[in-house]
Amino acid sequence: MNEFYQKDIISIKDFDKEKLEKIFVSTDKIIKLNPAERREICKGKTLAYLFYEPSTRTRLSFDSAIASVGGNSLGISDITSSSAQKGESLADTVRIMSIYSDVLVLRHTLDGSSRFAAEISEKPVINAGSGTEEHPTQAIQDLYTIKKEKKKIDGLKIGIVGDLKYGRTVYSLLHGLGNYDVDVRLISPESLRVRSDSIYEIKKKLDFTESTNIDEHIDEFDVLYVTRIQKERFPDEEEYLKVKGSYVVGLDLLKQMKDDSIILHPLPRIDEISTDVDNTKHAKYFEQAEYGKHVRAALLGLILNEHGF
Repeated sequence: MNEFYQKDIISIKDFDKEKLEKIFVSTDKIIKLNPAERREICKGKTLAYLFYEPSTRTRLSFDSAIASVGGNSLGISDITSSSAQKGESLADTVRIMSIYSDVLVLRHTLDGSSRFAAEISEKPVINAGSGTEEHPTQAIQDLYTIKKEKKKIDGLKIGIVGDLKYGRTVYSLLHGLGNYDVDVRLISPESLRVRSDSIYEIKKKLDFTESTNIDEHIDEFDVLYVTRIQKERFPDEEEYLKVKGSYVVGLDLLKQMKDDSIILHPLPRIDEISTDVDNTKHAKYFEQAEYGKHVRAALLGLILNEHGF
């Protein structure tokens, strides 16, 4: 029985360790299949994307993922060229897009938007980022990357640094890590600490400590997860300028890190990781982006095939 068939993917909270591990196994299978076999998985299926917010990696990753498993995609990547500019509601746009497709991928500026869309759509909805809430497929690819690169997740020490207040990838990742036995340290400026209302549930299943100093425990981390300070989410630009460039991961910091530690980033980056780091053995953020395509292909295969693949 394929428990993912025709299911929405709205929140990482809906995934326990067993479900995550099933997705990881399916992703491994996707990677091992030859291209001809892979293209049979979603042959004739259509993915529709609806992006009310700019995106490069997430949208193109879904595009590439559905193509790799034999499907096709269509949609709206620039909301200014859609009927939303004429005042069409999200509800009506979702209804129309679900008519044209087998699965709908939504990114929206408002919290709760994906859950709302899932109630309206007749087809499965995948949350590709809803306001400041969550980005579940990013978290799944982050966890998969850690497992592939470190051969495990349990027992690791993980540092998460940057914008922890507005970064929705952080909340999804923390919920995902709550399924594992990990030691997590959150590093951010005081003004960008994780929102207390959003970590109430996380605290029930994940132990973490908070700090403003990236050097303090850098030599202990197995994984350093770096996030961009998100200018577009600040209500006041003056506040953004106060914290801009708070942390920069460069070669000097790498010298303090464990020899086998890895650096991840959901991307895009601005200046928080120096390009000098890119060619070091620690840098795994481009591999992370590649894994994201395979994870999303596996999810699509599971959602669109009653008996899996």
